[in-house]
Amino acid sequence: MGKIAAAALGLLVLVAVLGGAGAGGMMSAFGSSGTQPSRAALTDIPSDYLTLYMDAAATCPGLDWSVLAGIGKKESDHGRSTLPGVPSGTQNEAGARGPMQFLLPTFQSVAAKHPLPKGGATPPSPYNKQDAIYAAAAYLCDSGARDGKNIPRAIKTYNHDNVYVSQVLAQAQAYTSDEGFGADTAPTDAALQAINYAQGQLGLPYEWGGNGPGTGDAGFDCSGLTKAAYTAAGITLPRTAQEQYDAGPHVPAGQQLKPGDLVFYGSPNGGIHHVGLYAGGGQMIDAPRPGKPIRIEPYRYQGDDYAGATRPTA
Repeated sequence: MGKIAAAALGLLVLVAVLGGAGAGGMMSAFGSSGTQPSRAALTDIPSDYLTLYMDAAATCPGLDWSVLAGIGKKESDHGRSTLPGVPSGTQNEAGARGPMQFLLPTFQSVAAKHPLPKGGATPPSPYNKQDAIYAAAAYLCDSGARDGKNIPRAIKTYNHDNVYVSQVLAQAQAYTSDEGFGADTAPTDAALQAINYAQGQLGLPYEWGGNGPGTGDAGFDCSGLTKAAYTAAGITLPRTAQEQYDAGPHVPAGQQLKPGDLVFYGSPNGGIHHVGLYAGGGQMIDAPRPGKPIRIEPYRYQGDDYAGATRPTA
């Protein structure tokens, strides 16, 4: 599948799980087509596209409509993009086309294997929104989405880019009601910018004392990543995990976390040894330890020494 051009609208929140221990949590969130559109979805998605996403998702048990909507947003802004390859022609050298940016051989293969419903083009066309969305649902279903078994893998089959997977799942969450995703409260603009920055560092190596490629280091350590993320958002944090914990302001115990909160581990009284950036959906982005790259993983896990959270402000 094709990637949307840089000019197309992007998303800010990241909650995706790309594999490992975190995959189960995200798959359970997207393992049903019964979620309801959020206000953001109703505002952003044209009604005809929203209906098609919901109807097409129903053809694949376990595929939520919001995943299709996330792809539709990423690929063509729900058909509104006027870039080459969306209303006509092809977008890139590979020949991606239409609102869901199908390669023609892939689309034709899907349409031959899964006859598309009446009401689309004759013959079926990747430029036709109904044909494209139903074909995308069938393609995802065949690629691991059936029964919600591996939604991230299905999306990665659609586009072989981990960041793309992250962005689609993040957009999918933004399009669903809070009720379906642990009711995370709304993040601030600074928190969204910090999450966006941290997302861009996924896969970089852990480096003790590392402050990132921009400083000449290959990667980050845990507090180097969180400091850099909030620096990108215009907020200056202290350098070490303990100092960041002490700086606060602290999220009261029992209060729901927001995306962008910093989550800490260790003893509050001088023994904080790790920090991550909470990204919503029970997940954090962190630089875990030597030998492990920056990644997304659950912020709570068996045997952890979670100490609490802070909510950085300007």
